Amino acid sequence: MNLESTNLVFTGKQTDRMKLAPAVTASLLLLALTTLAALAGCSSERETTSAAPETISNLSLLPVQAANVPDLVEAVGTLRAAQTSQLASQMMGNIVEIRVHEGDRIQRGQVLAVLDDAQPRAALDRATAADLASQQGITAADSDLALADATFKRYQTLYEKKSVSPQEFDEVKARYQGAQARRDMARAGQSQAKAAMQQAHSALGYTRILAPFDGIVTEKKADVGTLASPGMPIFTVEDLRRYRLEATVNETDLRYVRMGQQIPVVIDAIGDKELQGKVVEIVPAADSASRSFLVKIEMPSDPALRSGLFGRAHFSRGERSSLLIPRSAVVERGQLQGIYVLDQNKIANLRYITLGKPSGAQVEVLAGLQAGETLISDPGSRELSGKKIDSR
Repeated sequence: MNLESTNLVFTGKQTDRMKLAPAVTASLLLLALTTLAALAGCSSERETTSAAPETISNLSLLPVQAANVPDLVEAVGTLRAAQTSQLASQMMGNIVEIRVHEGDRIQRGQVLAVLDDAQPRAALDRATAADLASQQGITAADSDLALADATFKRYQTLYEKKSVSPQEFDEVKARYQGAQARRDMARAGQSQAKAAMQQAHSALGYTRILAPFDGIVTEKKADVGTLASPGMPIFTVEDLRRYRLEATVNETDLRYVRMGQQIPVVIDAIGDKELQGKVVEIVPAADSASRSFLVKIEMPSDPALRSGLFGRAHFSRGERSSLLIPRSAVVERGQLQGIYVLDQNKIANLRYITLGKPSGAQVEVLAGLQAGETLISDPGSRELSGKKIDSR
């Protein structure tokens, strides 16, 4: 075979390969696409299989329905003792003894503090001596008056018989009148001495700071050695038997408040129980800054009440429509509250809501829920989002 024929054969084979290359390439590409499609189909089937939601059974479901609830005006305020007294000194003197401290219970007439009584006691001694001297003076004046009276009566008889001269009679009469005047002055002196002694007794009593009523000491403002002066507060005491809630009511809501009205009051510090209060005073002047009125509510006797506690009073405005759900349905997520709501496929979804005021075992929903929806009444601590709920 010559060189030219060999070249023709080789060239012919190469030409055939070039003709076959596009067909092979297309076949390979079709095979690759078919393989990818198959793999994608398998992956889709696996995804569809894994997306099937988990089913949870034995959970209580609750359809949400609107209900009429009391429409209340809430007035907040502070608890105050109905009777509070600041005990102050009525005289100047050093405090020599303090017998009570903050938190001590006291009884009416109990001595709470003692002031130095040296000067008042000396004044009482002087007044007592003056009273004794006045009594002696009255005794002497009574004796002189008795003698002058007897002499006057004898001379009057003699004067009527013309046995004594008018001058002698006038002299005896003048001595009698002088004796009467001295007796009257002695009695006046005795009254003055008794008044001074009474004043000294009172001043001596001012050295004892006494409890004006049964109660408790809430503040002690002086210590032993302090120079007390008239009007200077030493103690603050409160009557434990009677407390009042001083609450502020907006001017637009004052029409719902009436004297003598019985209303529920909640003191947060002693729990959620309601105490029945009574409106005993409505201050007629409004506060110009807050446009509100001060309402004083008499509280029932309760040993847990203390001055300064925060309280809430509720005045009725009628009724309104609201959504109430069990407290057990609420799920806490940090500072947020939510509930599990079921969709049409009974898939649970966590929805955050805005809660209002609690009412017993229920709580009001202000936003995030509508009547007719279904929720899980007691989800507990389980994570139920995206799961199918089989109700019981």
